[in-house]
Amino acid sequence: MTKSYDVIILGGGPAGLTAGIYLGRARLRTLIVDNGSLGGQMIMSYAVANYPGVLEASGRDIAMTMRDQAKRFGCDIISNAEITSVELSGANKTVVVDDEGTFIAPAVILATGGIPRTLGIPSEETFKGRGISYCATCDGDFFTGKDVVAIGGGNTAIEEAVALTRYASSVTVVHEFDHFQAHPWAVEEARANPKIRFLMEQDIKEFVGGESLEKVVVAHKRTGEVTEIPASGCFVFIGYVPNTQAFSGQVTRNDRGEIPADEGMKTNVPGVFVAGDSRAKRYRQITTAVADGTIAALSAIEYVHGDGRGNKAV
Repeated sequence: MTKSYDVIILGGGPAGLTAGIYLGRARLRTLIVDNGSLGGQMIMSYAVANYPGVLEASGRDIAMTMRDQAKRFGCDIISNAEITSVELSGANKTVVVDDEGTFIAPAVILATGGIPRTLGIPSEETFKGRGISYCATCDGDFFTGKDVVAIGGGNTAIEEAVALTRYASSVTVVHEFDHFQAHPWAVEEARANPKIRFLMEQDIKEFVGGESLEKVVVAHKRTGEVTEIPASGCFVFIGYVPNTQAFSGQVTRNDRGEIPADEGMKTNVPGVFVAGDSRAKRYRQITTAVADGTIAALSAIEYVHGDGRGNKAV
């Protein structure tokens, strides 16, 4: 079965859902397809306090509100889908979804986000799901009353370390540098928390345990001094890998796998736009994803209503 839309959005995070809201309000037939749960990386945030108009809410709650808005404006949504192929060339782009069928549209918005970056050491694989996690919101409560480690020094690592203190008896933040990349106010909040301690300039050497994680072994980058940190859990927050491999050879990507775009979120392929964490950019926040989604949607509306090149029809 082949079904036609005006725009297909690949990805149901804040960028994709925002694009859907705008496209739906413009009365364009819109399909949002996500290979996982809606919300993207946003649903991993236990508490979001810097989203304008929302004093504080979980990332999951914000995502579900966005989903409801997109549906209210007429978007069709398929989540937990297996996308078997994507063809971005030609006047009509094609997306094939297993058990759902084939979908075509003149415009596609790539909002596939990214996946958590791993450390890449052998013992990490051994303890994934047995003490090692990449989502404090998902798994924090499993470590109530226990000692945990949080790896990383960016905003996500520092903010989630604070969130983990709601459950854990202690949180040790381990970072490879002697300074943090996180915002100063986030670091200040973490340093003021009596449950959090810091180990700086450390390399992660090994995860050790039996049936589950028991300790994290680190070494100081300059002195080589080895420290064994007793821990029942370890949360890894060291960035992300753009989820763009499926578009390799079809759209331009940079050496990090990100997709460059102009100020209208247009890629090098006519009718193909990009938004959110899959786009090449400096800052990655829910608000920047929402902005990307807005712009991509407006550009897609212009493209669909124009002459196929984004020029308005006369």
